[in-house]
Amino acid sequence: MMDAYVPVDCGFHDQLEALATLRKECQIVYQNASGELVKVQGRIIDVYVANKAEFLQLYNGTKIRLDRIVSVNNEQVSSWTN
Repeated sequence: MMDAYVPVDCGFHDQLEALATLRKECQIVYQNASGELVKVQGRIIDVYVANKAEFLQLYNGTKIRLDRIVSVNNEQVSSWTN
């Protein structure tokens, strides 16, 4: 069972949508379901809601829950708050 989703800051969400719109490659560090840090490189193609949680999808099909993201392009998520 997945832990409860924690809504992300609107500024962070907007930055992810901007990266998707610009079709820029980015580096994302996130925590997987086991709590391990994973680093991926890719292009965001979608930011969406499913099962009462927000996700992004990379071009290669990788799906990442937004509240598990630690950093994007070496910027900590906490620096993207409104």
